[in-house]
Amino acid sequence: MAAARSAVVVGAGVGGLAVAGGLVRTGWRVTLLERAERLRGEPTAQLLWPGGIRALHALGLGPGLSEISTPVPDRGLRRPDGRWLVQPRSGLDRSSPPAGPGEAGEPVLAHAEDLHDALFAGLGDRVEIRTGVAVQRLAAADRPGVTDGRITWPADLVVGADGVDSVLRSAVAPRSTVVSAGATAWRAVIPWYRAPRLPADLATDGHTYRPGYQFFSASLGDRRAAGASRRGGRYWRAIITGAPRPEPPGTQLSLLRRWFDGWHPPIGELLAATEPDDLVQQELRVVRPALGRYAVPVGPGALVLIGDAGHALPEHLGQGACLALEDAATLVAAVRDAEPGPGLHAAAGRYEAARRPRVAEALRRSRQLAGTGPLARRPPVQARRREQAAAVATAWQPPP
Repeated sequence: MAAARSAVVVGAGVGGLAVAGGLVRTGWRVTLLERAERLRGEPTAQLLWPGGIRALHALGLGPGLSEISTPVPDRGLRRPDGRWLVQPRSGLDRSSPPAGPGEAGEPVLAHAEDLHDALFAGLGDRVEIRTGVAVQRLAAADRPGVTDGRITWPADLVVGADGVDSVLRSAVAPRSTVVSAGATAWRAVIPWYRAPRLPADLATDGHTYRPGYQFFSASLGDRRAAGASRRGGRYWRAIITGAPRPEPPGTQLSLLRRWFDGWHPPIGELLAATEPDDLVQQELRVVRPALGRYAVPVGPGALVLIGDAGHALPEHLGQGACLALEDAATLVAAVRDAEPGPGLHAAAGRYEAARRPRVAEALRRSRQLAGTGPLARRPPVQARRREQAAAVATAWQPPP
């Protein structure tokens, strides 16, 4: 009997958990390595666009999504004073038959810890998990592998899902480095017991834009409906042009309240109900130059990059996790029947060929959203570009 094909996945974020579970369900023997001492999600929320939702279904993880997610209908785009830049619509794209939550063209919102738990449960008991492992580099001899300087984990397939600071990226693109995207994001989930009670006729969800400032909010579950989400509340995300703030979270929150003072309701109410411990700050960073490829053959095996390891976005629409899920679904489909040697090399090539144009378009649209020139700062231009980026996030379909 032929030896089981082996894979090592480096990084246990959204993409790493998804690809590890997908590989093990298609007959691969999988080891998952994570730098942190424990696996856990962030105490915030994750927006999942239809492309990411379809990827979860393709990976066999879709059936339980409705239990942990809330649809986010299009609420249009507003100016800080509440005037419309773009009126709400009923959906972005209804040309494809629904296959799950969000498939009518609407994204869904899930608590990041709930999504992490669902992906972790999808691993089953057949994935070997090693935490506290700081992988240092690719260790290639007669077959690929990775090492932390003490132990080497050889495998037929190495998947770099180790994020924007990937240590494996240099083996694919040695000239690429991580640079600031010129903006910082803050996110928070206000639990229902602290969330402000808002008038029924107040539009609580949606995007608001002013040059250099963006604010998005949405309900996570329903205050009145038990079981809509295991962790519910009101979610908000602010993106501001500029570097991260070094001050403690309490001071950062005071700054956010000042920066968004006078913006239309319920922005002020949400910030007033937020506590410092709710706040998650993230510098937006990108990889430059952008990678021209995402996979390389190594002996009879291959190294493949997914998610931010291969294509970090300036996250102005929240597509990064969805692209990582699309990567995972595409890779699992490509290597499902591949054996080490020419077959695996060809499968890695198919993955790369499928992802390159998709990622290039997402990067182009994200850069347009992040633009700071005179044209990009015009609200109508920003509104049109946001719609175009949302259409890209909606369009992806999984491989057969």
